[in-house]
Amino acid sequence: MAPQLPSQGLFPELTLDPAADNYAVFGNPVAHSKSPLIHRLFAHQFGLTLHYQAVLVPIGRFTEALDRFQILGGRGLNVTLPFKGEAWNAATIRGPRAERCGSVNTLWFDEQGRRHGETSDGLGLVRDLARQGMEVTGRRVLMLGAGGAVGGVLPDILALSPSALVIANRTVARAEDLLQRAAGGANNVEACGYPGLAGRRFDLIINGTSLSLAGEVPPIPDGVLAGDAGCYDMVYGDGPTPFCRWAGDRGAARISDGLGMLVEQAAESFFLWRGKRPHTLPVVTGLRAPAA
Repeated sequence: MAPQLPSQGLFPELTLDPAADNYAVFGNPVAHSKSPLIHRLFAHQFGLTLHYQAVLVPIGRFTEALDRFQILGGRGLNVTLPFKGEAWNAATIRGPRAERCGSVNTLWFDEQGRRHGETSDGLGLVRDLARQGMEVTGRRVLMLGAGGAVGGVLPDILALSPSALVIANRTVARAEDLLQRAAGGANNVEACGYPGLAGRRFDLIINGTSLSLAGEVPPIPDGVLAGDAGCYDMVYGDGPTPFCRWAGDRGAARISDGLGMLVEQAAESFFLWRGKRPHTLPVVTGLRAPAA
């Protein structure tokens, strides 16, 4: 059934430019998003004109906002928290990564109006980890959290064959469910609570919780960092995140927030929409440069 046009009053900020190809990111919150700037920089590399906006979608109104965007002529969407699960449900044709992890962060519409969905988060993460010199293959990897952020990247992390992978979460059952769904029967993975990390050491720790946004750090026991360990926070901010500060205080060899991941996953979304792969390094470098 074709989507019905919802009331404009629900989404007054959702306006499309008739002279451009229209894209957007839906989220709540979303005002902090750098995605509009990133995609404008990508478009500039190819001489393209596109209109990309950040849209604050009320909780419970994702489907209505998506219907409106599609009917008004939008070409594609990025989807951020907390709507990646709803985006998965809304996609009628899902890519292999999305199908496996149950999460969609990229939507686009074909000429028949069908909604295609894929997740580019995992590719974005592993590409940025490689650029940061944080090895996954053959390493002991700890992932913090068991929500959609971790679920969206887990298949790509496992594809790099870590020697062991542990997911730590306050609710162990949720981590176990995630592994059962997304780990594909791998035998080198396990789930545990944070106290279960005591006495263990890891070569790479990836924070997939959103606690940094609240100024907090997961309750990680001391002593979990191997001598040359890397620490990566999937959250980014204008300064070091609380998790990055935690890692620095404990002598991590390499530390990064998720800004590079954001740019890399955006580049994959851009490729899915436009068939063109942007250069990401100058965009990351420009976003990290201090304001003049």
